[in-house]
Amino acid sequence: MAVPTPAVRTAAAADAADLAGVLARAFDDDPVWRWILPGDDSRVRRLTALFGILLRHVHLPHGACETTGRGAAVEAGALWDPPGRWRVPFGAQLRQGVPLVRALGVRLPAALRALGEIEKHHPAEPHWYLAILGTDPPAQGLGLGGALLRSRLDRCDAEGVPAYLESSKAANVPYYERFGFRVTKELALPGKDAPPVWLMWRDPQREGLA
Repeated sequence: MAVPTPAVRTAAAADAADLAGVLARAFDDDPVWRWILPGDDSRVRRLTALFGILLRHVHLPHGACETTGRGAAVEAGALWDPPGRWRVPFGAQLRQGVPLVRALGVRLPAALRALGEIEKHHPAEPHWYLAILGTDPPAQGLGLGGALLRSRLDRCDAEGVPAYLESSKAANVPYYERFGFRVTKELALPGKDAPPVWLMWRDPQREGLA
């Protein structure tokens, strides 16, 4: 029996709190965030605060974030930035300063160094940027992430626009490759024992996604 494709919708401000929690739980086992917040029992709480900041001040205002789940539940989210709008404006950086200190504490400098190194390698060519994709662990394996990817990538193909992302987990690289992404660089992050990040680019595909 065929499994119905999950319904994808544009995320709204009212979804920010639920979506921040979903992404925090999804990234609790992420190698980069475990390095930034090592052995921290409060990691999910801190990541929930961080993703809440990013949603409200960076990604949701672009109107391109999407969410999906079983029924009306918010169980997965994709934070996309349109071409030319992936940089965080200086004013938004200022507004995030104090909340980021509260969320990341003494590990904020390590996080900023890592993000700064990643940003230096961000492509200049216009593209859609997948900043974050995550599914709540209990809902993983149900096709929610794939539905979110297809939603935007189908439009990238129709409009002839590339897409770009950074994968912070080696196991996710083959997953993204199935959607047409390819690794352009394995980037070593600054800092002792810092894990790598895989930079991945996707050219628009004429045949689209199956």
